[in-house]
Amino acid sequence: MGYRVVVAGATGNVGREMLNILAEREFPVDEIAALASRKSLGTEISFGDATLKTKDLDTFDFTGWDIALFAVGSEATKIYAPKAAAAGCIVIDNSSLYRYDPAVPLIVPEVNADAIMGYKNKMIIANPNCSTAQMVVALKPLHDRARIKRVVVSTYQSVSGAGKEGIDELWDQTKSIYNPTDHKPPVKFTKQIAFNVIPHIDVFLDDGSTKEEWKMVAETKKILDKSIKVTATCVRVPVFVGHSESVNIEFEDFLDEHEARDILREAPGIMVVDKRENGGYITPIECVGEYATYVSRIRQDSTIDNGLSMWIVSDNLRKGAALNAVQIAEILGSRVLKKG
Repeated sequence: MGYRVVVAGATGNVGREMLNILAEREFPVDEIAALASRKSLGTEISFGDATLKTKDLDTFDFTGWDIALFAVGSEATKIYAPKAAAAGCIVIDNSSLYRYDPAVPLIVPEVNADAIMGYKNKMIIANPNCSTAQMVVALKPLHDRARIKRVVVSTYQSVSGAGKEGIDELWDQTKSIYNPTDHKPPVKFTKQIAFNVIPHIDVFLDDGSTKEEWKMVAETKKILDKSIKVTATCVRVPVFVGHSESVNIEFEDFLDEHEARDILREAPGIMVVDKRENGGYITPIECVGEYATYVSRIRQDSTIDNGLSMWIVSDNLRKGAALNAVQIAEILGSRVLKKG
């Protein structure tokens, strides 16, 4: 016996990935509903070998449905997630709306799966920010061994993190570089993204950081350990899919790079590709469509007593969003709903 599953925002990049991953991982589905806004009503969406027609999110009745995966943004989530929860449907939300609510668990299954039982408070579980998710997957097994004191992270985030508009802007601007009469000024981003990098994601805060950087700090503390100090610089780069991160870690205890490499090789959700030779590391283009979070360039930091540096890469539409949500659904299935 399977589950009745809803995917809200099914026509977007993340919603489509949710449907793809549910099918790929053979999540036990008895019935599935693809929801979208009224303007997308009736759009055909693939789910494995089947084709679904989208239904209207605004009029959908969540009564009798088990799990709803939400990928509709904070404003729509604010309206429809409480309706789904009130109808007894557990919501797994990909927006930022509930991430910092102390009554809502913020889950990365490889890191804090036991916190999932907090769903009972509001019938809602939050999915973390894409850049946070891949980082904490790599930090968790090292933290268990040597206790992390401080993390300094610089991100190199793909345009798909800004949605379809971000992908389109990079594509259009790249083409216009070779056709000067077809100039494409920035619309989605604050400056030209093609052949450029932009050290600005989300809005600026009073302390000079951006909200994206604040998210990485707050979410790492909530998911992993509130005592860890985190400083982040988040940068948008001209890559379609795949977020990369340069991460420097200071531990309470010494951790040798060779032991760290062995620990990460054994950790769930991680693939270590770390050869000190040309091409002996992973780049964003190689992680597209993959489930794993890849770690490369693991090395000692000689400037502090207990430091390591590493390079972390993951498909942001998968582990950073859709895959993590489906993994949460799988935990709900095995620990809570227990139908499959």
